[in-house]
Amino acid sequence: MPSRGGGGGEDAAAGGVLRMFGQWTLTGRGTENVSRLVYKIENRHRLGTDIAPQDLGFEAGYAGLTAVPFSDIGWALTNLFWNLHFLGNRVGFVAGVVDSTDYVDVYGLVNPWTDFSNLAFSTDPTIPAPNQGLGAAARIMATDNYYILGGIADANGDPTDHGDSINSFFSDAEFFTHIEVGWISSWERRFSDNIHLTAWHVDEREQAQVSDGWGVAFSFSRFFADTWEPFFRAGYARDGGSMWEGSISVGLGYHTRKKSDVLGVGLNWSRPNEDTFGPGLDDQYTAEVYYRIQVLKVLTLTPDIQLVFNPAENPDENMIAIFGIRERISF
Repeated sequence: MPSRGGGGGEDAAAGGVLRMFGQWTLTGRGTENVSRLVYKIENRHRLGTDIAPQDLGFEAGYAGLTAVPFSDIGWALTNLFWNLHFLGNRVGFVAGVVDSTDYVDVYGLVNPWTDFSNLAFSTDPTIPAPNQGLGAAARIMATDNYYILGGIADANGDPTDHGDSINSFFSDAEFFTHIEVGWISSWERRFSDNIHLTAWHVDEREQAQVSDGWGVAFSFSRFFADTWEPFFRAGYARDGGSMWEGSISVGLGYHTRKKSDVLGVGLNWSRPNEDTFGPGLDDQYTAEVYYRIQVLKVLTLTPDIQLVFNPAENPDENMIAIFGIRERISF
């Protein structure tokens, strides 16, 4: 994933992720009242470069992440939770080792494995969602279309050391909490047809020297004619260690006649959080275009272009360009 116009650091990065996951249905198989044990084990690593793709933006002076999941953390247990649906799926509950980005502020093109690479178009960067760790969340369908979702997670989650992570949940008691109210057109389209407002709070993280904070985020996405998927997303944070203080994103997903191929276009304005990066940084503007191609049933290729204007930590450059390609094999 090479770049041009960097800030004097590394200008190329490559990485890979091996993911093994599954679920064990405990009760209610084939019904709407079901309980499951869900697990996911991953290995995230560099491939022949000095840095992982997740860090490439920082090397170029961008206050943001250019390839969200492609880090260099090695082996990690990213999911091990109990999932329960009951009352005809009116109520859902998860508890255990969770990834709060699986359910906080999601929309139809949020998946960094298949859609946008930049964090600007995934979970809102104004939300300081913690790494995977102990947590719980509950979702209630007030009607067929309106829902309430809330939860708590360890603000110091560490998927590579769950012994320490479990201990910190109970001993440090520093939590990320959230609540979301939203509308969906149907359960089947709960991601693509989704309008919601999310509020969050994070406690002060004493050892990490990160202040407490709060914020709100809004998201709108709809799927029209089984082809067009526009979205609008905005967020604001007050401290709390989030990446950005303010963010506005607009974009569109175009699903081809094959349905499996997708063209995505996104535009973003962001203001880095002074609590994280310090004062005096300029606003940034980010654009991303990707095209997901289903080459074979098990193979997907996704060329990707990202343009960053006014990178906050590289005032000598007006624009940096990052070119990438993802290959995904699933079976």
